[in-house]
Amino acid sequence: NAQAAWRTDPTKSGKSGCMGDIGTHAAHLAEYVSGLQITQLCADLNIMVDGRALDDDGNVLLKFNNGAAGVLMASQVAAGEENALKIRVYGEKGGIEWAQHEPNTLLLKWLDQPAQILRAGANYATLSSFAKNSCRTPGGHPEGYLEAFGNIYRNFAQTLSAKIDGTTPSKEALDFPSVEDGIRGMAFIDNVVASSQSDTKWFAHNV
Repeated sequence: NAQAAWRTDPTKSGKSGCMGDIGTHAAHLAEYVSGLQITQLCADLNIMVDGRALDDDGNVLLKFNNGAAGVLMASQVAAGEENALKIRVYGEKGGIEWAQHEPNTLLLKWLDQPAQILRAGANYATLSSFAKNSCRTPGGHPEGYLEAFGNIYRNFAQTLSAKIDGTTPSKEALDFPSVEDGIRGMAFIDNVVASSQSDTKWFAHNV
């Protein structure tokens, strides 16, 4: 497999395999959805396939800047799994769960009542301005993986155009990954690898 070949070659992909390839997406998703930032981590990276030089599986314990705790799991050897990017967030009254392969569905779990399955709806009436700005199809149609990339490129282009025109971009247009997000992703890789190679329990997530 050509993709696997370069992803497992440290001279081409860097110091991490699985965490550098897909773990960074999960870390960014956790920060983006929660509005929090990772401050500490404790990582365990593994090589499950004989002969590989880089991790193909790993788990990371996380601490956030408000005291919340998290667990990040990433694997390139989970047999039978799809590209299963998921996030679960738990609070005092319940939790939410979202999966990339079911993008129009949000599972809302209550502490004292049955779980609810929320859908975007036929007319998107109850969605936030950010969500509405990201919807490209008429209500009731599925939104997909490729549209998400289109939204990022469009928002960046709208922001760039506004800067050139000397106007202020909308808050919705500013909703795209920044240079700072990229730096945090690179720092995540560095700190996860360092944590996994150390006997220190908690590593500061220095950026």
